[in-house]
Amino acid sequence: MSLHLPRRQFEELVADALDMIPPELTAAMDNVVVLVESRHPDDPELLGLYEGVALTERTSSYGGVLPDRITIYQDAICDICADVEEVVHEVAVTVVHEVAHHFGISDEQLHELGWG
Repeated sequence: MSLHLPRRQFEELVADALDMIPPELTAAMDNVVVLVESRHPDDPELLGLYEGVALTERTSSYGGVLPDRITIYQDAICDICADVEEVVHEVAVTVVHEVAHHFGISDEQLHELGWG
């Protein structure tokens, strides 16, 4: 059985995880929005997803585009957690992982850094 948290509480955990990122990095984040959704429609076990153009890939022609999206999937995270402490940890790891993609850090680099 999946752990249930109210959406508002889960969104606060995501906000807390974003607050843990050093201010100089959050200040460098550009044209990105962080959202919470229940599940990814095509991959219901996916915990988080970054969609957009990483900062390292943007060129002078980048402009006038919709914001990049970081989506954190509440139900998928709650499914793999036994208690709220585990949810807090998994949300933090997932947020850092997806923000890292915004900065152009690959899955391989994240695994090497222990954020797999």
